[in-house]
Amino acid sequence: MSLSNKVLLITGAGGGLGGTAALALAGQGAQIILLDKSIPKLEKIYDAIVAAGGPEPVMYPFDLAGASEAQYEEMAEAIEQRYGALHGVLHGAVEFSAYSPIANYKTKDWGHALNVNLSAPFLLCRVLLPLLQRSEHASIVFISDSSARKVQAYSGAYGVAKIALEGLAGILAAELEAAGKIRVNTLVPGPVDSPLRKKAFPAEDKTRLPSMSSLDPLYVYLFSDASIGKTGQIIDAQTFKP
Repeated sequence: MSLSNKVLLITGAGGGLGGTAALALAGQGAQIILLDKSIPKLEKIYDAIVAAGGPEPVMYPFDLAGASEAQYEEMAEAIEQRYGALHGVLHGAVEFSAYSPIANYKTKDWGHALNVNLSAPFLLCRVLLPLLQRSEHASIVFISDSSARKVQAYSGAYGVAKIALEGLAGILAAELEAAGKIRVNTLVPGPVDSPLRKKAFPAEDKTRLPSMSSLDPLYVYLFSDASIGKTGQIIDAQTFKP
């Protein structure tokens, strides 16, 4: 499933699931816009893509939590000037510190987690929708968590954000479905050996978990023409078969 001539924006591209997705999608010929607040992490993924023979990506250092609305709009303008259109967005950035009771949350920490995990995806979609609509077919993929459906105790602002994120994805999919140009889906990776998993479950034996690269075929499917027509879905990576 070639992704040649497709321009894809990936948030949280400096590492974890976002970085793995960037490598997989670039490996199929996609032009990747790497977005992350950490320049060293961006450079590492950039070098890995180039070394693997993928199209030279673009690094876009950006603080999702600290950026103003005007800076989001400037980013969209920069993408428009360079590419004219956008074929997909993967919302891979995540903010999670630790499981904690609601009663122990500080207002600042609560707001920061909601900004990265929920408000940033909303703002990105809003400013990038005009560019996505210029594509014949475009794909938006949100990354969620099984805690969103379990309403898991101690998941705090992260859990609340994921519950709301799935709602946002569903509403957006319903609004865009009639036009038939932009599909919107939510990916639930399940337990994989990721940095987030290590932080959430430090004592777990990670050798028993699938690697992050086990999700590669699913990323490629969701951004390729093979998934045209599939929208409004919550896709469990552990059970889904294209």
